[in-house]
Amino acid sequence: MKLLFLRFERFTTGLAMVIACLMMVIAASLGMFQIITRFILEQPAEWSEVLIRFSLIWMVFMGVPLAFRQGAMVSVDVIYRWSPARLKRVLDWVVFFAAQALVLVIIWWGWDYANRGKVQTVIGLESISMFWAYLAMPVGGVFCIISLIGNLLDPQHQELETAL
Repeated sequence: MKLLFLRFERFTTGLAMVIACLMMVIAASLGMFQIITRFILEQPAEWSEVLIRFSLIWMVFMGVPLAFRQGAMVSVDVIYRWSPARLKRVLDWVVFFAAQALVLVIIWWGWDYANRGKVQTVIGLESISMFWAYLAMPVGGVFCIISLIGNLLDPQHQELETAL
């Protein structure tokens, strides 16, 4: 059962990372497009700035699960590295519950914001609801919960390695 969940977690975290990378490509491409239209063609595309912002929001919330999976999000390295094995496992659980509490708050309020944002439209893109921007919080939060459970089952502490 553990191996099956870890395989599922590896897939979902990989999927979240692919989405985060795609959002980064979209943001960079739209940024270049905006530069060309604004400074070369002198016909700015106002909608591109909003889409850049949306893609950056999605990029962040879809990239966080990988940080949680690698144990690099909530860093307690000094205490963790100086602690005996039994205390390390207790620290894993404390960090897990603290991070889960934070993620559950993000999911709860993110879903609330998304529902309230259904009636809001985006300036420059009146056909798109703010729901889609706010939806990044609960969706990213669900991916984070899966990653946190995966890190609890198979702890990885790459906080120093990922900081390089």
